[in-house]
Amino acid sequence: MKTIKLFILLILLTGFYSCEKTTDPPLNDILSITVSNLYAPQSGGQGQPITGEFTKFEFATGQITTSETDWDIAFRGTSIIVNGGTSLGTIDEPNRTGQAAAYIENGTFASVNEVDPTLLITDSDSGYAIATGSDNGWYNYSGGPSYLITPIPGKVLVFRTNDNFYAKMEILSYYENAPSDPDSSVHASRFYTFNYIYQPNGVLTF
Repeated sequence: MKTIKLFILLILLTGFYSCEKTTDPPLNDILSITVSNLYAPQSGGQGQPITGEFTKFEFATGQITTSETDWDIAFRGTSIIVNGGTSLGTIDEPNRTGQAAAYIENGTFASVNEVDPTLLITDSDSGYAIATGSDNGWYNYSGGPSYLITPIPGKVLVFRTNDNFYAKMEILSYYENAPSDPDSSVHASRFYTFNYIYQPNGVLTF
């Protein structure tokens, strides 16, 4: 009789622990996307105030958005801002409502496979997280006579999104249809082509 009771107790305990056992939720697929001809117009420049709405973008959807809150980064001319921190105070700059931040890492797109949270910074009233100006951030401006904006090889943009996920990006071209040999007198500018990888699971690796 004692043997039977012990056997029944063992079955009950096994069932109890089986019910208590939890399984990890399934991981979401990492997104690897190429975006072509994202238009980032601006007005002014060359000594005049720069104006015009920023083109806002969301990594999770891979789409331009007009949302006031659900955007990660935004483009205007050569400037790239994040939805985190505070405004620099330029005309038509959107309000920051999220937790986005960024830094630039040197390396190939494939070799940058982990986020360093200590390097992430937000936009502020003293500057953008992705620095502007030739050779300060993602691009070089040649000046005359070619007047070309060219992405600097080996510059990988790493982002925390507005809702605390992560992405990395390499900019391939600033000209419409990403010509292999751009000519600023022929090819329209302010059309971004870029690769990005979005990590939707909240971890720091890609």
